[in-house]
Amino acid sequence: MNTTSLFISLAIGAITVGSLHSLAPDHWVPIAAVARARNWSKGRAARVGLICGLGHVTVSVFLGLLALTFGRQLFQSFGERMVSVAGLLLIGFGVAYAIWGLRGAFAHRLHGHHHHHYDHVHDASRASTWSLFLIYCADPCVAVIPILFAAAPLSTAETVSIVVAYEVATVGAMVALVALAHSGAQMFKGKWIERYGDSAAGALIVATGVMVAVLDW
Repeated sequence: MNTTSLFISLAIGAITVGSLHSLAPDHWVPIAAVARARNWSKGRAARVGLICGLGHVTVSVFLGLLALTFGRQLFQSFGERMVSVAGLLLIGFGVAYAIWGLRGAFAHRLHGHHHHHYDHVHDASRASTWSLFLIYCADPCVAVIPILFAAAPLSTAETVSIVVAYEVATVGAMVALVALAHSGAQMFKGKWIERYGDSAAGALIVATGVMVAVLDW
């Protein structure tokens, strides 16, 4: 296979891997759940999806480059361990978020109004965004590592193009799925969403984390 054919094949493979692996619920459900609970606009939800997606793919590519430099087996194994921990991180975040939501809901129920203490906790929406970002950074896609190894015979420009194709496909799919889920979540309305939305989002994130942990077991 000449380098042109190799480049085209790897570019298609990178786009396919990037877009298809983003269909997994752990790539968009947590963001969409928090967005609905925090009543974010679709634009804000998409921006958070973009930030988390960039963190996810950047760590993935970084591991791939380290693997090229120091050895594939070591860093692929490290990446797989990070993936196995991602489910536990989602569970932990979901439990903490659900408990925080329940505290706010019960405070509202007892006092008949929202406790600004809970809404203000160091800007809950910002804290949620950065927590999600760190979780996605800890969940790399190790499938990009063999793609980078296969691209070794190509020029630097061609390899960079493949990396960009992978990143655009992954982040684009994540943002699109978050936006789609955001639109669907708007169907769920009512006082119970306002009061228990954060707790429900936490429970959904826990369920997603459990599914990821079981599948990675």
